[in-house]
Amino acid sequence: MTMSLQNRSVVIFGGTSGIGLAAAKQAKEAGARVTVIGFDAAGAQRVANENGFSGWRTADVTKPDTIGVALVDIARVDHLVLLAGTFVAGKVLDADVTYLRRAFDERIWAAVHALRALGDRLAADGSVTFISGVLGDRPNAAGTAVLAAASAAMEAFARGLALELSPRRFNTVSPGTTDTPLLARTLGNGREAYVAALTEKLPLHRLGTADEVGAAVVFLMSNDLMNGETLHVDGGARLI
Repeated sequence: MTMSLQNRSVVIFGGTSGIGLAAAKQAKEAGARVTVIGFDAAGAQRVANENGFSGWRTADVTKPDTIGVALVDIARVDHLVLLAGTFVAGKVLDADVTYLRRAFDERIWAAVHALRALGDRLAADGSVTFISGVLGDRPNAAGTAVLAAASAAMEAFARGLALELSPRRFNTVSPGTTDTPLLARTLGNGREAYVAALTEKLPLHRLGTADEVGAAVVFLMSNDLMNGETLHVDGGARLI
């Protein structure tokens, strides 16, 4: 059964750009009252005003106190979406451990702190959507082991929470390489060459778009039989 998002409260961490912004726009179009949470106050306010979102907040997802502050005055959350996170790349024997730990801080621990901050203000008939990624199935390069582990952990975490916090629903969206501002920042001047080499291998010969993955996020929010699932939106990237 499809659940209407009309007048439902949707809160999206990482909702000011990329996949999160695409999901926020689509949820608003479906009638939801959307609050976006980003790292930068000026940027979050600008995005909210430009798109007519119900509200905006700021948080650093590696700092639990800022997560609590961002959520403290929201009376009820029907759908919580946690998409914030950076590309953490470094070899286990070489990289700074504090830096590597960020992969889990931004994902698992940010989710823990958000859920604890909300408590029973997260609607019993609501949902939580996490993000993982194709690395969770198939680490593809040296230096991605920790991020791959964090991605896979999000999927297992969602399945466990589907039992622990029932009847709330918990799901994960797992995109392949997606054409977003984060990708551009991560690759810098090497983006064009990287994309050309990758798309040559991909079954669809193109990257995913933020709108395509955002639509999957909205689907997970609105289909009330989806629970404990990982929805792959990667164009077959796991097959190569």
